[in-house]
Amino acid sequence: MITFYFHHTPNPMKVALFLEESGLPYQLAPVDTLKGEQHTPAYRAINPNGKTPAIVDDGQRVFDSNAILLYLSEKSGQLGGAPALRGELLSWLMFIATGLGPYSGQSVHFRHAAPEKLPYAINRYLREAQRHYEVLNTHLEGRDYIVGDDFTIADIAAWGWIDKASVVLGENGLAPYTNLQRWFSAIDARPAVARARQLATQANFKTELDEIARRALYPQNYAQAEHEQQAK
Repeated sequence: MITFYFHHTPNPMKVALFLEESGLPYQLAPVDTLKGEQHTPAYRAINPNGKTPAIVDDGQRVFDSNAILLYLSEKSGQLGGAPALRGELLSWLMFIATGLGPYSGQSVHFRHAAPEKLPYAINRYLREAQRHYEVLNTHLEGRDYIVGDDFTIADIAAWGWIDKASVVLGENGLAPYTNLQRWFSAIDARPAVARARQLATQANFKTELDEIARRALYPQNYAQAEHEQQAK
């Protein structure tokens, strides 16, 4: 039985969608990252990076959402695409892991969460997020899926972040990206998506981004400030 360590944010939602699509049995283990539960010794033993998601499967830990998608796809033989397109699948999966996801996350942070409004940082990460959206939008011209003719883990990985387009890019969201909008609507209509979204209701997650949450999400910021204070 797979134990799935979950918070209802983009990266864990990718794994939630895979599990619901594949039908693999799992048990949910909520991790409230706004309360700092990702920093407990017990959880750090599963994911030393202190992030969600992670899984434990037959005593083996797997962390980082894209590593989990690859692992589960190989384990189950599902959603890995055609063998002849393996290089294409890996390329788009890494594009999402190293580009679309991180730049989207930083765009959200500097536009919505940073204590100081830094115009350079806001512009830098927003423009890079937009550029990655445009790359994917161009690729999806005339395509139903990111790789080949089948729904794969590349679509699942992208869906987790594109789902937050209005937060990442602003209120217009996907409006400028018609191919992405068409692709997302089709993916989002899949029954497994509705089941994945329901997982968030199975735990009483903290929602307020207060001082406790900020310390839990950005501990390095506070550690540096406290170190400087102690040095005075």
